[in-house]
Amino acid sequence: MKTALITGASSGIGMELAKIHASKGDHLILVARSEGKLKELASDLISKNKIQVEIIVSDLSKNNSAQEVFDQVKAKNIQVDYLINNAGFGDFNSLVDSDWNKQAMMIDLNVKSLTHLTHLFLPEMIKRKSGKIMNVASTAAFLPCPMMAVYAATKHFVLAFSEAIANEVADKGVTVTALCPGATTSGFQDAAAMHESGFMTNQKFVSAESVAQYAYKSMMKGKRVAIPGFINKATSGLIRFMPRRVVTSVARKMIDRKK
Repeated sequence: MKTALITGASSGIGMELAKIHASKGDHLILVARSEGKLKELASDLISKNKIQVEIIVSDLSKNNSAQEVFDQVKAKNIQVDYLINNAGFGDFNSLVDSDWNKQAMMIDLNVKSLTHLTHLFLPEMIKRKSGKIMNVASTAAFLPCPMMAVYAATKHFVLAFSEAIANEVADKGVTVTALCPGATTSGFQDAAAMHESGFMTNQKFVSAESVAQYAYKSMMKGKRVAIPGFINKATSGLIRFMPRRVVTSVARKMIDRKK
């Protein structure tokens, strides 16, 4: 039996990935802030699948939270075969009008904890010459996003970090995948307060379930960069050949406040 540790597992892509892994017979470690949602999900997955589910209630935006999660896993003597760093959030606002504490929490969650968890679990995977890591980035990783500058920058980091680590472990039996979904139906838009953004009407949203299915298959294949959807793939490739000022301007028009 394999075990998957999934952060941000209480909703959206994380929850759908938990369901997929459970259906495959994988044991689970579910990490999120909401104890109630985690317990409800764990109960449902256990009743439908012959698996074991551990829950860890943690706010990964806080100092030492990644180490605490790792220590709890070690105390239970559980081997993590799949590490899925899915937890993250965004914010829709200009930098000068944004709340610094929220920006700092975003950096700590999207970047610091993701990096720390990877650093903590990767050595054992290398020692076993077996394991898979998936870090959830975004199509925002490919372009600057005015009005979501810090969020896009964190996803730039996740993509570059994941690709670099994938290269480092290429001959060690471990794979690292950067998942870069586009507009997805989840709780992200609520958390990012994006209801005033034109992005909400300019984009075709896909289900978290379909993204999770694509993500699972990509991770199992060991793909380094996984971009769901033809349009997202094409756009992400085209951006590389466009002037940066134009890319930034187009991104601003897409994401700016509704007129």
